Amino acid sequence: MSNHFPESFFSRDTVQVARDLVGKRLVRLEGNQRISGIILETEAYRGEEDLACHCRAGRTPRTEIMYGPAGRAYIYLIYGMYWLLNFVTESEGSPGAVLIRALAPEEGKEKISQRRGNQPEKHWTDGPGKICIALGINADFNGLNSCTPQAKIFVENGQDLDPGLIHTGPRVGLESVPEPWRSIPWRFVVNYQHLLYGS
Repeated sequence: MSNHFPESFFSRDTVQVARDLVGKRLVRLEGNQRISGIILETEAYRGEEDLACHCRAGRTPRTEIMYGPAGRAYIYLIYGMYWLLNFVTESEGSPGAVLIRALAPEEGKEKISQRRGNQPEKHWTDGPGKICIALGINADFNGLNSCTPQAKIFVENGQDLDPGLIHTGPRVGLESVPEPWRSIPWRFVVNYQHLLYGS
């Protein structure tokens, strides 16, 4: 029986999905090998009114995927070199997505280590671009449905976290975005890497 989270998990309010994803396990299937990590940090981007969201300009070839269906992978490039992984949220026609910003690696560490070169383990997946490098995620994943049994990338239950460990704050890197969107607390993070790495 599939452990993949269903579309109904993602087709909810983006901010709630972003919070609920913290502590869950992100899995990438590479052949028969599982490469996975516990989600430590997310950010919510919701609606055309959110001036930090790609959908602020409405429907475009790039943003069409954010209008649904929920649970699809939305992959885009920043700085011309780093792919970022998002999951589409909300009901069809209402754009939204959650950016996966940090993981605690669990399965497939040998493969992750190869891809991350000489970086120490605690820095393998502590940024959204690093996650895609470590898990081998690129533009080929854009639009893939994470909710089917055949999914190459999906979310499943992970760690049961004390809700008090999940902290909120402004999203990262929005210096040019006007208020209130620059400071709205739609970033969710749990800092328990010290439990895994000792620092």
